[in-house]
Amino acid sequence: MTIQKETKLNTGAIMPLIGLGTWKSNPGEVEIAVEIALKNGYRHVDTATAYSNEKEVGIGLKASGVPREEIFLTTKLNNIDHRDVPGALNKSLELLGTSYVDLYLMHWPAPMTPDWKADKSLSWIDTWKEMEKVYLAHPEKVKAIGISNVSVAFLEDLLKVATVIPAVNQVERHPSCIQDDVLDACTRAGIVVTAYSPLGSDKSPLLENDIVVRIAKKYDIAPANVLVSLQVNTPNVNVLPKSVTPERIIANLKVVDLTEEEIAELKTIEKTSHFRACPPGWTGWGNLGFPDC
Repeated sequence: MTIQKETKLNTGAIMPLIGLGTWKSNPGEVEIAVEIALKNGYRHVDTATAYSNEKEVGIGLKASGVPREEIFLTTKLNNIDHRDVPGALNKSLELLGTSYVDLYLMHWPAPMTPDWKADKSLSWIDTWKEMEKVYLAHPEKVKAIGISNVSVAFLEDLLKVATVIPAVNQVERHPSCIQDDVLDACTRAGIVVTAYSPLGSDKSPLLENDIVVRIAKKYDIAPANVLVSLQVNTPNVNVLPKSVTPERIIANLKVVDLTEEEIAELKTIEKTSHFRACPPGWTGWGNLGFPDC
């Protein structure tokens, strides 16, 4: 295989293949992680209102010295903010200290009340319509909109009514939860897939998996680099490895060309070791149409 050189969104924008994920990255750590990442070649940073670190991410962006126009910045609409998309976006921009985001995602297709219970009186499709309105009315604030944690069944429902086709669907993707059905559906619709939790989880068993370790030894790289390489060797996919450790942040940029046989072998891991780092059942909306990974 040959590593793709770039990911082009349906808006025409170019999205960097490897971005810094900031889920579970705490204030006090994440601003330093963002600064280090950008100073060492990253040009995509991913955050979310639900991570409670947008302010610190913004501090890191400025501390890096990298011009804002060179950075692809993603944030996400929180589940409890589905009733006020414009207000939620403006709050994120204020915390991030920027006038625009390159990509604004619906974090989950699961509207929730302020006390984090499923809001069954509101359809996530209606929320998407509100995101479309903000995107069309304020291109100076949001350059692209997309979805996250959306299964094939939910995507099919959205595509029946969407005026703006999502630019991205960000989903959990690693050898124990490969979700090729989601990737295939998104590719047919012209939607890029961003893989989060590419290592599986903190202290992931994938890092000790025999197949992953054997491939890592062949290329003289760390098992984590094999898992990141799997994503960037897959057409229409970019990836968000996460770390707050300077050495690991830098090391995660090292990717290799995997053979088709190695990719196929990595995908067999799901048959014997399947799990999610972020199962959708917590939302109170069932499994959101996802099969068991």
